[in-house]
Amino acid sequence: MNLAHHPETLERLAANYALGTLRGGARRRFEHMARAQPQVRAAALAWQTRLSGMTELQHAVAPEPEVWERIHNLVRADIEAARMQHARAAGAAPGTHAQPQGWWRSLVALRALALAGVVATLTLWVSGSNLRTQLEEQLVSLGGQLNDARAQLQASPQTAYVAVLQDEKSNASMLVTFDPRKRTLSLQRVGDFQESADKSLQLWALPPTGGPRSLGVLGEQRIVRLEASVGDVASVPLLAISLEPKGGVPSAGGPTGPVLFKGALIRNGQ
Repeated sequence: MNLAHHPETLERLAANYALGTLRGGARRRFEHMARAQPQVRAAALAWQTRLSGMTELQHAVAPEPEVWERIHNLVRADIEAARMQHARAAGAAPGTHAQPQGWWRSLVALRALALAGVVATLTLWVSGSNLRTQLEEQLVSLGGQLNDARAQLQASPQTAYVAVLQDEKSNASMLVTFDPRKRTLSLQRVGDFQESADKSLQLWALPPTGGPRSLGVLGEQRIVRLEASVGDVASVPLLAISLEPKGGVPSAGGPTGPVLFKGALIRNGQ
């Protein structure tokens, strides 16, 4: 499977790998794909870098007082046992307190360090467990935010074509955009022209060959939306708006009133 062709799956696997929740065979397969596919390797490194800074948010977890008390008792018992053994070896009375030999002191110190290491490991494990829980919660939250952003992106207009229609003095009067996903032409008045109550503005496509074709009649609102398909605008170099009787005129006859605004329809990105 080439994860580069499945970006959403790659992001989920890379995030779980960096988080440590991808285990067993699934983790081994992901590591194998990371070695073979640069995109997978880059995604894993990106998530590891993204999550590494979050460890600074984790509060330190101190061991319980009982743990330190137990360590203290064990170390003290080792010291007393070392003293007694040293006293017997030297022929002293059992109650005599002699200093333990160097290797005993080293042994006691090593045992104390070992116990302290166990406590530190347990502390880090508890801290890591808490951090993992927090990271999993934040990962779920990030996934929700990603889905919300995707939904907003899908809902936002996609401008594939744009035109600025001007009057005879080259003043901008109407901004036209086309969204092929929503099959919508949006017209926004940017000038101060307002037709009278018994008149309507009508939008026309001016194709390279053939006569003008009506794309719809505008209302009096500042922003008007008309239904249109890609075929209605894909091969149209020019748009025009004429002043017509109330409700507009049939498309077949073309404009009957004066053409007030016109302009080139340009494909976005060209």
